[in-house]
Amino acid sequence: MVVEKLRFPAGRPWSVPQLLANTRRLVRTHAFRLAAIYFFVFAASVLGVLLFVYWTSANFVEQQTEATLDAEITGLAEQYAQRGLSGLVQIVAARSAGDRGDAIVYLVTDSDGKPLAGNIAGWPAGVPTHSAWLSFTLERRTNGHLETHPARGRLFTIPGGYRLLVGRDISDAAAFRSQVRSTLLWAGLIALGIGLIGGTVMGRNLLRRVEQVNRTSERVMAGNLSDRVPLHGTSDEFDQLAANLNRMLDQIERLMTAMREVTDDVAHDLRTPLSRLRTRLERALADPSAGSGQDEAIRAAIEEADRLLATFNALLSIAELESGARHDRTEPLDLSEVARSAADLYEPVAEETGFVLAVVAEPGVKIRGNRHLLSQALANLLDNALKYAGSGEIEIRVLHRHGQAILEVADRGPGIPKADRETVLDRFVRLEPSRTAAGNGLGLSLVRAIVRRHGGSLTLEDNRPGLRVRLEFTRLAA
Repeated sequence: MVVEKLRFPAGRPWSVPQLLANTRRLVRTHAFRLAAIYFFVFAASVLGVLLFVYWTSANFVEQQTEATLDAEITGLAEQYAQRGLSGLVQIVAARSAGDRGDAIVYLVTDSDGKPLAGNIAGWPAGVPTHSAWLSFTLERRTNGHLETHPARGRLFTIPGGYRLLVGRDISDAAAFRSQVRSTLLWAGLIALGIGLIGGTVMGRNLLRRVEQVNRTSERVMAGNLSDRVPLHGTSDEFDQLAANLNRMLDQIERLMTAMREVTDDVAHDLRTPLSRLRTRLERALADPSAGSGQDEAIRAAIEEADRLLATFNALLSIAELESGARHDRTEPLDLSEVARSAADLYEPVAEETGFVLAVVAEPGVKIRGNRHLLSQALANLLDNALKYAGSGEIEIRVLHRHGQAILEVADRGPGIPKADRETVLDRFVRLEPSRTAAGNGLGLSLVRAIVRRHGGSLTLEDNRPGLRVRLEFTRLAA
């Protein structure tokens, strides 16, 4: 989702073209479309609810009126059946006398339409005489003023052309419906206003969160690799997106920093061997008749070239592992088998240099990994132990604790000071100031890259005396 930044000029009034351009950009944003959809859905929901309330309220009043008229007609029809027309006229005349307060209208007419009894002067003008339900108007004098009221009536036809009209003044019901309609109209307008405000606030919040990502991206592209997207602590999808972006930026910054460090370290550490290589080749070229001396110079140059190639290969391996570009096949591995294979390979060298190589392994400690890479990491650790520990015992341990598979290499040498245990894992870092021992300072860096590629961790600890290197991986369930 891409949202364009809306920049308004500060300190001067907006011109009409600028306002139109900013409005067009706002309308094109996903946040605006989302807020518009929210508003229309909300408006349709409110309108539907209000129409339902109005319909049920008005229908209830009409049903109540019709039920009352049905009850009156039914009662009068029973009286007519029992007492005949004269009895019906008497009952209607009695009910029409005085003010009952229920606004019921009665009228009995003969075949010519002449009123026989009732509380209205005659048959309402323009009202048909054949419909069961009738709508008409009544003229009533209230406080000296003649008023017209709506009415609803029911017709009962009597043999001989006589008619009975029972009606009811529905002006109160009409006023109630009008009041309900007005109330619902204002309620709808208020609800739509709230929905519009809510949609606007939601859109602005969405734009603000996305704008934070945009601003952070712009600053990172401008070279500020340490900038990060701010987190709001809500743990919503935007916070999750920001956390993932921050982790990605952390990885980019780490890789860029490592690349700069590698460039500096390569320029520093490879200058001397390249100079030696050039000098030896120049000597061999300057004295072609030197015979064995020339052969010795060429052999030394080849050894120097091999060391340079080994250094570059190690750098390439570390770069591939850390960048994730290398795709190695993984399989379930028993760390005990990897440890014993490495011990069998290095045991003759250890005996020649005065070391005792021991393996202590718990059975069934399995992980998912690449056998070649893990063997290479273990070989680097054993090389370092044989190179720097002097003599004594080197122990390889395989164990599991709390769902973790642990591979340890411990020696009895001088160890590494606590202050240098993080630094020594970087590229080209060697604690030997003279740098006379063979090596390029990439062994532990390669081990750390291999361990990270397997989702594990590397820790350097004090073995009292000596150094203990611990590799921890996620253990496969048995």
